[in-house]
Amino acid sequence: MSAIVSIHYNHTRHSSAQHGLKMLQSLQHYPADRVHSWHDEQVFLGCHAQWITPESVNEPLPLYDPLRRLAITSDAIIDNRSELFRQLQIDPSQREDMPDSLLILLAYERWGEDVPLHLVGDFAFVIWDEKKRTLFGARDFSGSRTLYFSRTDELTAFSTTMQPLLELPGVSGKLNEMWLAEFLAIPIITDSVDPYASVYQSIAEVPPSHSFAVFDGKLTFNRYCSFKHIPKSKLKSDEEYEEAFREVFDTAVKARLRTHRRVGSQLSGGLDSGSVVSFAARALRADNKPLHTFSFVPLEDFVDWTPKRRIPNERPNIEAIVNYVGNIQASYLDCKGMDPLSDIEEWLDLLEMPYKFFINTFWMRGIYEQASKSGVGVLLNGKRGNSTISWGPALDYHALLLKQLKLLRFYRELDQYSSNVGIGRKFLLRLIGKKTFPAISRMLSRNNEELSPVLINPNFAARTQVFAKLREHGFDQWGTVTHSAYQARQQHFEQLYFWNVTGINATKLSLRYGLWERDPTNDLRVVRFCLSVPESQFVQNGLDRALIRRATRDYLPDNIRLDQRSRGLQGADSIMRMTASWPALIAELHQLSDDPLVADYLNIAEIKTALARIGSEPSPEYLFDLDFKMLMRGLIFYRFLIRTMGRR
Repeated sequence: MSAIVSIHYNHTRHSSAQHGLKMLQSLQHYPADRVHSWHDEQVFLGCHAQWITPESVNEPLPLYDPLRRLAITSDAIIDNRSELFRQLQIDPSQREDMPDSLLILLAYERWGEDVPLHLVGDFAFVIWDEKKRTLFGARDFSGSRTLYFSRTDELTAFSTTMQPLLELPGVSGKLNEMWLAEFLAIPIITDSVDPYASVYQSIAEVPPSHSFAVFDGKLTFNRYCSFKHIPKSKLKSDEEYEEAFREVFDTAVKARLRTHRRVGSQLSGGLDSGSVVSFAARALRADNKPLHTFSFVPLEDFVDWTPKRRIPNERPNIEAIVNYVGNIQASYLDCKGMDPLSDIEEWLDLLEMPYKFFINTFWMRGIYEQASKSGVGVLLNGKRGNSTISWGPALDYHALLLKQLKLLRFYRELDQYSSNVGIGRKFLLRLIGKKTFPAISRMLSRNNEELSPVLINPNFAARTQVFAKLREHGFDQWGTVTHSAYQARQQHFEQLYFWNVTGINATKLSLRYGLWERDPTNDLRVVRFCLSVPESQFVQNGLDRALIRRATRDYLPDNIRLDQRSRGLQGADSIMRMTASWPALIAELHQLSDDPLVADYLNIAEIKTALARIGSEPSPEYLFDLDFKMLMRGLIFYRFLIRTMGRR
């Protein structure tokens, strides 16, 4: 794992090292096992390396191959190594110790600019092809590793983080007003609908699923991966689907255990992380290695205020998984002394941009911090699971059966599902009716729905025409892109801006704490397999998320595997944690509402109204309160502007 930088000068120079070394110096706040660079008269490549895999220890990066006249710097872990070894006919004696960067270089020699099509894993890399005088690179299909770029008249530069680019002459720190407008106008977690855009005008991102080439000063991009036309598989039985799932998922999990340090995993009490942990612990047992799990739990004096079907303290479920699976050394973290407010400055440092997901920040960082102290090199999770391994929206499937007039199956599934979840059929029928006839449902109900408070200044919105742009991408005023789970899933895998948030978080947390976040539910092979599975495998016999529930028989305890009546809620004690700092929070929000620095960006009238409704006393229910969410996002934005404008 590495933070990488590169510079391609548009015109040949005698030395390109000065600017590149300055870029590397700006990465010094991240831990590193080795920092090195390579350059010729036109190109600079640098690497701030953290050794995660056994093959990466003492790996020379950047690597220059004088025989092939190719140089590479990379931030990559490649998971289909065995397949590539066979395809490239690499001698067995060279395979075990071959670093992933060299494997990418050999694959590039074989397939040229089609090389990303042959790679499975998390990667961002840059290759200098001396013979073609071309700088080529790529980012993995989901953007698991970040790669930013800037262009001036003199050069084109790339970097894992934004700060090194801001060190270059001609790269301005001026904010990107269109990105800011989209960030403020989109009420959901998405930052921007432009997968290239960043918070700075002079800095952009290489989008997920894209490669790029720089030749003769011209930069071009190519989207190499899409999931639009994946044919449905036709296996003979439910059992064959279950076995096929276990095979592809086991392959994905095992590939992500490759580290010379300890293997860790985040673990909640649910299906996704539980499945990851179960498969990983089994695989590690064969090597006499334990799996180290890290789970967030509320503070000891937390009083449960949550709705009936939510579980704010998942420790009993987590312990059930740990005891059932075995070969696990579990850590339970209450992250005492941490909260969403006190963590803002840490996250602004980390992300280099404002953010929206404030409820989860403190425990996410707490888990990384503890995993790093425990010597973990790879930290597993199941973040993509809802769209892949645990896909299966029951009510949308019931609506589909109704539309297709498969009435016998519809009533059978409805009856079984009603019994499993403990909800009456009449109530479920009303929900299914809304999904079956969404246009009518919207006409009847939208006038009564609660709108999110609008954080963006109306004049700023009008000047940037942001709402027109968002409508072009399907967003309405509720932040909704589609009204069908199936359409939403399709959008999730086709609209690349959905992927950027997770990639940015994963990369920058990894760099800060010197470990690599790895998600088997996001494996390219797992994604393709799950998208090929017929919908009837994901919902059947009254089970939602049916394939993973069936396939993990003997992997997870039944009370976890078959539970359809409850759902975990992490961060339920977030407001309680902020009690002591609540007066300071309210005071700062009042300061914000009177500060001309943000008046052009934020809807001050809406902020003042929300402040009046919130009042001076905290309430745990504010976790779901739209006013509180708007105020916290406004505060994070305000803090970012203060830092950017030099008013610390």
